[in-house]
Amino acid sequence: MKRAVLDELEKILGQERMSTKTADLYVYGFDASIHHKTPHVVVRPKDAHEVSEIVKLANRIRTPIIPRGAGTAMCGHTVPLKGGIIVDLTQMNKIKEVRIEDLYCVVEPGVVYDKLNAVLGKHGFWFPTSPGSGEACTIGGMVATNASGMRAIKYGATRDYVLGLEVVLPTGEIMHTGTRTLKNSSGYQLDRLMVGSEGTLGIVTEITLKLAFKPKASAMTLAAFDSLYDAGKCVSNIIKRPLMPSAIELMDSVCIKAVNKCMNVGLPDKAAILMIEVDGHPAAVEDELKIVEEICRQSGAVSTEPTRDKKRIDFWTYSRKAIMPALSRYGEKFVSVALADDMSVPISKIPEAVVAFQKIAERNGVVIGTYGHSADGNLHTKMLVEPFSQDSWRRGEKAVTEIFDKVIELGGTVTGEHGVSITKAPYMQKERADSIETMRRIKKALDPKNIMNPGKMFEWQGSIIAHLRYPAFSERAAPASVVDQEEHRACSK
Repeated sequence: MKRAVLDELEKILGQERMSTKTADLYVYGFDASIHHKTPHVVVRPKDAHEVSEIVKLANRIRTPIIPRGAGTAMCGHTVPLKGGIIVDLTQMNKIKEVRIEDLYCVVEPGVVYDKLNAVLGKHGFWFPTSPGSGEACTIGGMVATNASGMRAIKYGATRDYVLGLEVVLPTGEIMHTGTRTLKNSSGYQLDRLMVGSEGTLGIVTEITLKLAFKPKASAMTLAAFDSLYDAGKCVSNIIKRPLMPSAIELMDSVCIKAVNKCMNVGLPDKAAILMIEVDGHPAAVEDELKIVEEICRQSGAVSTEPTRDKKRIDFWTYSRKAIMPALSRYGEKFVSVALADDMSVPISKIPEAVVAFQKIAERNGVVIGTYGHSADGNLHTKMLVEPFSQDSWRRGEKAVTEIFDKVIELGGTVTGEHGVSITKAPYMQKERADSIETMRRIKKALDPKNIMNPGKMFEWQGSIIAHLRYPAFSERAAPASVVDQEEHRACSK
């Protein structure tokens, strides 16, 4: 990147809120995905005006610009495929307004999810989407990916709570969408278009969120099964009762063994377990807890353990959230990677899906842990690969393709909550074949110079085993240290 451009950025931000240091550029080339690519510069704006000036500059010189929150994205959303400017929004972290009487709050994109709920909880309200990375992820990142989590079956995803947005468009113009009212039929719902756009259409600089009432009580049953199919069937049996749980978390034997080995938590060593949560009025919770246990036994559960103790519920939830790091301790040679990661299928298809995933893993000689928010059909499969083995990656990619082919065959979607970016791109293109061209037209209309997070989603071509943080494929991606040296030299020219 030319010195003159860096000088212009310095005029906008000051020297202390931008960096071209090798270490900083390296770190900002990662998110929580398998990918890595080095940016040319990192900037840290404090308000929408600064973001606008940065974007105007990027648009004028046709330089890629990639918005970033906490870097918890699973599919390469903040990896700068074509270099350019990383816009770190974490300094825009104010909770600007909480209007409980009007059921909304206004926040900046760098506000952390758990910190927002700590404030809302004092008033008896919450933003209930419950992402697994809630202690770290930012509201702006959640908007960019339409994030959700374990409680989406009852409470919905981020899009269901966004009333309005402030967005810096690719031209640098500042646009306001939506309202601060619970109802809105005024024109195109542009805020709903921006939610889930993954930084390809603009940069969100302010979010107005609808509030939800926090439940007065909750309880959970831990049910163990000798059959993964039976556990999957139990989920649909609960839903069709009809009974609306706040969450049903599924773990297969691979996940159970990994968490027990890593954390010594003593989960039942069975083919599968379900953690079934109900919440609401205390009397309703008691009634529903009894019904859940009854359905579990009728569905083949070999044991059930109900609890109303919040510490016990938090412990089980913590054990469930530990799956990702624990799987990397499953075997000495393996790391847990996000490949076929967060597909969703119709709830009644869960039993067929989870059994199919096991067979695909066996057929391809890979280890897959299946778990997820099964109440709404959202499953996660973490694959264990040997990071420096080309053969292990190739078998993993073949298994991924088969998994997503099965998901699409079952009427599902390749991503329920993590988004597309790089890692899901070929499979989303297959799923959305008849609407990809419309997406391209929208992108071109709003971003004709293609500066906003380019190369992702419908623009990605080829294998997803590329730009790895692991130097496994020398013919596709040089070791990270080499890439960093080459791109750092390019930055200073």
